[in-house]
Amino acid sequence: MLTYEEALRIILERLQPLPPVDLPLDAAGGFVLAEAVHAIWDLPPADNSAMDGFAFAAAGVSGGTILPICGASYAGHPYTKPVPTGQAVRIMTGAVVPTDCDTVVPIEDVEASVDSIRLTAAVTRGQHVRCRGEEFTAGTLLLPPGTLLHAGEIGLLAAAGVVRLRVHPRPRVALLSTGDELVHLGQTPGPGQIINTNLHLLGARLREQGCELLSLGIASDTPEDLSDRIRAGLHTDLLLSTGGVSVGDRDHVQDVLNAHGFKLGFWKVAIKPGRPVLFGSIGRQAVFGLPGNPAAAAATFELFVRPALRRLAGCQTPLPPRLRVELGAAVQGDKKRQSFLWGSLQGDNSGHFHFLPSSRQGSNQNRALTGGDALLPVNPGEQLAAGASIEVIVLRLPIGTAGP
Repeated sequence: MLTYEEALRIILERLQPLPPVDLPLDAAGGFVLAEAVHAIWDLPPADNSAMDGFAFAAAGVSGGTILPICGASYAGHPYTKPVPTGQAVRIMTGAVVPTDCDTVVPIEDVEASVDSIRLTAAVTRGQHVRCRGEEFTAGTLLLPPGTLLHAGEIGLLAAAGVVRLRVHPRPRVALLSTGDELVHLGQTPGPGQIINTNLHLLGARLREQGCELLSLGIASDTPEDLSDRIRAGLHTDLLLSTGGVSVGDRDHVQDVLNAHGFKLGFWKVAIKPGRPVLFGSIGRQAVFGLPGNPAAAAATFELFVRPALRRLAGCQTPLPPRLRVELGAAVQGDKKRQSFLWGSLQGDNSGHFHFLPSSRQGSNQNRALTGGDALLPVNPGEQLAAGASIEVIVLRLPIGTAGP
């Protein structure tokens, strides 16, 4: 049976980023760059003032010098006339420094009258001048491919005059739950029935990842219904089902997928929870079959599906971040399989974190997932004592804590 690392390697080797699309800059937030972006001009485009004050040529000027004022330069309205040596121009923050000037003195460092200033402090040539191209020059690499576009990146590209971008689209995901025991939220479960929590749990997580979601609902335990619903989701980038991937008499998922041209990547991984996880593809579409128990479905989503989604979205680092923390309570690994334990992170402003394992680790436990900030990998038979230094797979950082 495959290890977690071997299964993950198969996923990442088989999948490639989705073909790029062209988007306007204001619509590209949250997408990943497919191509490098270079500056098309200098920024700043001209020398400009970092202060409200006066601009002049520093040669021959010192503290106590009196300079007549010959004009004014405002942001958006530069002073274009010559500035004679020994004279100054009134200037505002962001305004272009006239060609004949090389220095700015703040307004608080002068004694000013209507038509002249007297310097009251020493002057250094070039002070308070933002030089042309000091942020970037034409041709500078601004962002490499694989960059996730947050607000800061969007602002940078806007400053560079970038209007449109080539990005990898967000994955379109078809989500399906299977099982005669499942009923929709809002219905009252009958004998032997339960609410279909996976559709809501995984749907929420997919939306958090920025995916476009197509809900295929609940398939009954018949090959016909299962086939019809899978067929309705074949036009998406990733098909994700829960339940029906084990070896029971009514576990039909893999057989029905095979009828649609499924190419197996792997089935069963030596992990707990989530051993019967299924991965493969139908043409260019990635396909995952997760266990039906909610904690197992959620764990295998984080361990396998989320990295797959990040690969499809073009992320250079598809694997979730890991963080070294202190273990808050002793844990015991499974005898035969690598365990992934749910738990919460507690941190302080110094960046130091404790991991507190959930007291409910059963694959059927919905309550194991509330407050689940991280998963702790534990090797088969491994015992870890409270206070041990461990490495966890981070799913999110709790609100109000400092990041690593």
